[in-house]
Amino acid sequence: MSRFDEEIDRQGTHSVKWDMMESIYGVPSDEGLAMWVADMDFRPPDCVQAAVQRMADHGLYGYYGDDRGYREAICWWMKERHGWTVEPGAIFTTHGLVNGTALCVQTYTEPGDGVVLFTPVYHAFARVIKASGREVVECPLTIQDGRYVMDFDAYDAQMTGREKMVILCSPHNPGGRVWTREELQGLADFARRHDLILVSDEIHHDLVMPGHTHVPMPLADDSIMDRLVMMTATTKTFNIAGSHIGNVIVPDERLRARFAATMAGLGISPNSFGMFMAEAAYSPEGAAWVDELVQYLDGNRRLFDEGINAIPGLHSMEMQATYLAWVDFAGTGMAAEEYRDRVQQQAKIAVNHGPTFGTGGESYLRFNFATPRARVVEAVRRMQEAFSDLQ
Repeated sequence: MSRFDEEIDRQGTHSVKWDMMESIYGVPSDEGLAMWVADMDFRPPDCVQAAVQRMADHGLYGYYGDDRGYREAICWWMKERHGWTVEPGAIFTTHGLVNGTALCVQTYTEPGDGVVLFTPVYHAFARVIKASGREVVECPLTIQDGRYVMDFDAYDAQMTGREKMVILCSPHNPGGRVWTREELQGLADFARRHDLILVSDEIHHDLVMPGHTHVPMPLADDSIMDRLVMMTATTKTFNIAGSHIGNVIVPDERLRARFAATMAGLGISPNSFGMFMAEAAYSPEGAAWVDELVQYLDGNRRLFDEGINAIPGLHSMEMQATYLAWVDFAGTGMAAEEYRDRVQQQAKIAVNHGPTFGTGGESYLRFNFATPRARVVEAVRRMQEAFSDLQ
């Protein structure tokens, strides 16, 4: 039995994923399966738990100072796991990466500017862009051989000159793509052609399925460094999203100074719990845990995809990374209201609705399978029963 097979009751713990599914999706809490919010139903590695325990044992929760060890841990992880050398002074600690995205938008664009997104994509990007008074410029991804690809010829034709930034999700959420070096080089060329700041959100970079390799943007094209902002975090990798901590890494000194000014102007300082947890996670013990986790997630992926793709009219997109399955219901011929009702009311599974991810997501639902395998088996059983008339 794997450590990830332990079923932990999260209800009544202020878990958004489990405690809010009834009020948001109408999925009853007593028998529902929460497969929406992108956190995992697994405990983090023991080294992270021990770091929190040491804080509790000490019993004082003051301001965090001297972050050299924290920065060194980030640099070690990026070099050891991704072959990417990071300068400690290039790292900013933000209140998670949605906050990091918002800070980038505020730093490098002005109200009314366009920000390019390759849709469908993580819904929080559009939310913070709009809230900042900027324009979301959707560049729809196309499907080729069952996977999302970027069509830069089409995107070139869309540009008006008002666009100042492009945000990449790498690996891609919700499509699970690991972009190739050539695709990333194409993106770098696109950013240069249109004089765009490139923000690369690589929060899922550690959760890559066997047989695939993530390429950090700086290693794909080093000539992009003067317009590149990198975002990484421990939160998705180690299931510590509630710590609200993220790394915004700015290689270029000119761009770095501008970001530092925004941080100073907003008075942002780190949460000590997140700092201790992240430093503990970025360690050899954390690395061994991640290797075990990815193997387990890959097993869940295979089981989920096989079961879902056996249902006529449903198609789960081939995943190369993340723990988020992207399921197309277009083949059922059903209206969105009908297939959502079957998933949520009959199967009693809470899932993310595709349209929230932007253009291209209209016929999809996103399922989070980072949960003990028995629950994935149960989810597949419920889905097959809910759509049994199609079989």
